[in-house]
Amino acid sequence: MESAKKFFDWAFDTRAENVIRLSKGEMGSPEKMFLSFCSHEPAFVSFGPAGLNASVKGVGFLPRDEYLEETLEIYLRHIATYQPGDKTYGQRGLKILIDQMYGPEAKKRVDFTRLGSLEMAKRQSWQNYQVNPQACLIFHQPPMISYKLKGTIEIYDEKRSGKRELYQQFINAQHDMYHNPVGMENWKEQPAYLFRIEEVYDNSATRAGFGRQLAYPLDPEEA
Repeated sequence: MESAKKFFDWAFDTRAENVIRLSKGEMGSPEKMFLSFCSHEPAFVSFGPAGLNASVKGVGFLPRDEYLEETLEIYLRHIATYQPGDKTYGQRGLKILIDQMYGPEAKKRVDFTRLGSLEMAKRQSWQNYQVNPQACLIFHQPPMISYKLKGTIEIYDEKRSGKRELYQQFINAQHDMYHNPVGMENWKEQPAYLFRIEEVYDNSATRAGFGRQLAYPLDPEEA
């Protein structure tokens, strides 16, 4: 069985390359930039009280647990420097993202068993995942690349738990490292999904694809 490493090489390395190129001002044409987002925005498929549903959401890889709090504190220090009209905030944030997550030396810090996302709408997906945590993520990059991940969703919601949720804070903070921050007081309104990867399939329109399951988890030497 072929290794699922080719999915992670596509999903993570594409994202990392984009962050590095953006930090250098080398993103190229808008068409190529938007096409590259396909590795970042899968459709989340769910089933529950709201019926069968699919919703496109942004995802991101996370640090391994032993690096989570350390990385979050670095993010928070950067976010605290933001001032309205600060034109260098995003570039400084990109440098930190490269140092902590996307640079060649940082890859060993990344957890390739989970993906994080934010829930901003709180509609069908939200209703379904609270009852049925089973999920399927569909990635597609025209014209041929496509992957399917099966797994389970964990919800981290400070308003519901009444305690600090590191994953919720981290995923919100990672979003705000480049974009103008929405303010930490608003993070509680955006619960986090932690998607635990259980199975990986190549759905690409190629001889090696068409729904073939890939070997996962990865061999430690592949990650």
